[in-house]
Amino acid sequence: MDHVVCKQVQPVARKVKKKKKAHGKDESDRVKKAEKKKRRLEKALATSAAIRAELEKKKQKKLEEQQRLDEEGAAVAEAVALHVLLGEDSDDDDSSPVMLGEEKGFKMDMFREEEMEPTTPLLEHGGGDTVDEDYSPARTLSDVKRVFSMESAKLWKIAAPIGFNIICQYGVTSFTNIFVGHIGEIELSAVSISLSVIGTFSFGFLLGMGSALETLCGQAFGAGQVNMLGVYMQRSWIILFVSCIFLLPIYVFATPVLRLLGQAEEIAVAAGEFTLLTIPQLFSMAFTFPTSKFLQAQSKVIAIAWIGFVALIMHVAMLWLFIVVFGWGTNGAALAFSITNWGTAISQIVYVIGWCNEGWTGLTWLAFKEIWAFVRLSIASAVMLCLELWYMMSIIVLTGRLDNAVIAVDSLSICMNVNGVEAMLFIGINAAISVRVSNELGLGRPRAAKYSVYVTVFQSLLIGLVFMVAIIIARDHFAIIFTSSEVLKRAVSKLAYLLGITMVLNSVQPVISGVAIGGGWQGLVAYINLGCYYIFGLPFGYLLGYKANLGVMGLWGGMIAGTALQTLLLIVVLYKTNWNKEVEETMERMKKWGGSETKDLIA
Repeated sequence: MDHVVCKQVQPVARKVKKKKKAHGKDESDRVKKAEKKKRRLEKALATSAAIRAELEKKKQKKLEEQQRLDEEGAAVAEAVALHVLLGEDSDDDDSSPVMLGEEKGFKMDMFREEEMEPTTPLLEHGGGDTVDEDYSPARTLSDVKRVFSMESAKLWKIAAPIGFNIICQYGVTSFTNIFVGHIGEIELSAVSISLSVIGTFSFGFLLGMGSALETLCGQAFGAGQVNMLGVYMQRSWIILFVSCIFLLPIYVFATPVLRLLGQAEEIAVAAGEFTLLTIPQLFSMAFTFPTSKFLQAQSKVIAIAWIGFVALIMHVAMLWLFIVVFGWGTNGAALAFSITNWGTAISQIVYVIGWCNEGWTGLTWLAFKEIWAFVRLSIASAVMLCLELWYMMSIIVLTGRLDNAVIAVDSLSICMNVNGVEAMLFIGINAAISVRVSNELGLGRPRAAKYSVYVTVFQSLLIGLVFMVAIIIARDHFAIIFTSSEVLKRAVSKLAYLLGITMVLNSVQPVISGVAIGGGWQGLVAYINLGCYYIFGLPFGYLLGYKANLGVMGLWGGMIAGTALQTLLLIVVLYKTNWNKEVEETMERMKKWGGSETKDLIA
């Protein structure tokens, strides 16, 4: 019996034993897996900790490197500012600002903010001995808003009065034509031709020659060398006065010149007589332009605006007195024109002598120092500006040779008049950005110069787009201001799209030209203008207008292509600009053309 029970129990025991053995094996596997998983987790945690430690180490190293660069950048900026302010000669000194910047690798690239030392926000500069620091990098939206707000205020504080003054100058010419128009058609044509052909040529050339002063006065004021502003202005007086002498034959022989340009004999003779009587006005520009640039460099533009406004009121009064009351005809108009322009010049000079004592220290022999270098910069400025002015004038000449030229010229003239209204605004912006860039470069603040360009280009482009949209919307209606001819209205409507494109391009191009003047790049821009306008734009317009039989739209379209190419190249130049290098070149220019003392000719 026991034997039987034992035989029955043994299989059960073996099964239990097998189950226990299998359970133990499973438990062992689970333990091993848990330990393996634990080891992997510990290894991952160790790796993560190592990575964090490495990142912290790199971060600390980067912070230490940034701190070192900040200290070196501050030292270089201080050295540059002191060098500019004190006019030290450091050509042979290894510790000069330029050498220090090169030695330490301190450079500022246009779009690499991390290499530009973070400094405190920009403060107002009054041309005194205090050197304000550059903008800190705009890395957040609030920084961008702050910079945009500050630069916008500074821009329009200069641009608005200058734009108003330009409108007043335009009004002097317009009211002269209005009063002469009541004398007779021949007289109106003669005066209009004289002012638009002879006068515009001289105005553009002398304005360009005077633009060199925008570069030098703006940079000198920014650098704190306020006493040099008067010296530069006197140099410009000398150069522009001599330039007027060279322009004098055009005034004396205006009648033959106008005959050569295809004007009718009667109109050419009358225009020549009027031009002779405006010779005094020619020489007034030799003093008006330099004094205007002198005041603009110091942002004393309110005085310019008031003088321009008073001059316009007095001019209208003199036109009424000389033409309506005294009956002197075109002679009276020429007399009023010359008196008004000389009155403007004298008023500005009186303001300079009486209220600009820091910049004006009296006549000095230093005005003759480095005058040839000044002449070269002036000629480059004149060529740059004249190539732009003559380019747009040439389209009128080419259009006059088309079939049905009367409608083509009239429709184009209406568009050019509308474009001229916009141009007045952007001439003011051109002068304002020139002042901003030259001041900031002279003060050694490359980031402030760069940001002022960004803000101005953005605002100008926005204004240009608004003008374009307005013109396209009103394309069938705005010509009614100038004409009642339905044929002419339709012709203008067809050109409205090209006018809109021109307005957008003209919103950016004057700004970049102003930057070029402020930075002293006139020679480079003159070459770009020559290539884009006269080697590409004009021939392309001629092919489209005459060979492709597209008429005035082809001519204008080709010339727009030239302007677009020029604008694109100038934008590339801005993109490639090393603003820190521009500061160094400004410092060298101030050292070369400046002086530490002034020898007064007249106290």
